[in-house]
Amino acid sequence: MTLVSTEWLSKNLNKVKIIDASWHLVKNRNAIEEYNKEHIKNAIFFDLDKNSNQEKSLPHGHFLPSITSHEKSISKMGILNTDRIIIYCYSDLISSCRAWFQFLYFGHNPKLISVLNGGMKKWKLEGRKVTNSKTKLISKKYKAKENSNMIKIKSQIDKNIKRKEFTILDARSKNRFLGLESEPRIGIKSGSIKGSKSLPLNALINIKDNTFLDKKKLKDIFNLKGINTDKIVMSCGSSVSASSLALAYSVINDDYMPKIYVGSWTEYGKK
Repeated sequence: MTLVSTEWLSKNLNKVKIIDASWHLVKNRNAIEEYNKEHIKNAIFFDLDKNSNQEKSLPHGHFLPSITSHEKSISKMGILNTDRIIIYCYSDLISSCRAWFQFLYFGHNPKLISVLNGGMKKWKLEGRKVTNSKTKLISKKYKAKENSNMIKIKSQIDKNIKRKEFTILDARSKNRFLGLESEPRIGIKSGSIKGSKSLPLNALINIKDNTFLDKKKLKDIFNLKGINTDKIVMSCGSSVSASSLALAYSVINDDYMPKIYVGSWTEYGKK
């Protein structure tokens, strides 16, 4: 069950661990400030910037933290390996999916982690309760295990241009993919990885409430791209919306484990 509904979460608030993984590309929104102002009851804030490899020069989404750093962070959040986790966000990029990917990468049972369909946007549209009460955390002992085959690095992307062993799906807007629109980050050229295909995230969601399209519609869209589960790698600007593509595909394939180029275009398109 990759996605859960707002109705389901409302009925199970006290039976799960809830994570707010909001992150915004635009600078006029601050995720932690918004969380402090209002969040779903018992939600724990998961900072995508801090829960990344701080030694890298690229933004948060590009490089995952070390296994030790991940274990320490999740342990401090009071989460156990056996916990049922529901992740939500208030981001148009569906940043909750990036946290979902990170938990899978570090070995959390796929059956025990889901994303709230529609996130905070749908939750508030439905008039459901929010709070500003601080969530009490009691440290636990979390143990991680890396699934290194879930990520691709730049050298593998370069080799694939010649070998064509997998297809890269790019979640950025069509104009960014085509190089008709400037990148939001300084020092990154316009364009896309040679041989990659465009599949903008906004083609997979209902803009009104940030929910994903239903299973049939998603299946039709991916079929049009001629996707083969074992030969698909997601990319975007910084691996946030790439994770959302991966989650969308998991809706139509229960056995799918995401593969993402974590550097994405911000690494590949660096001038």
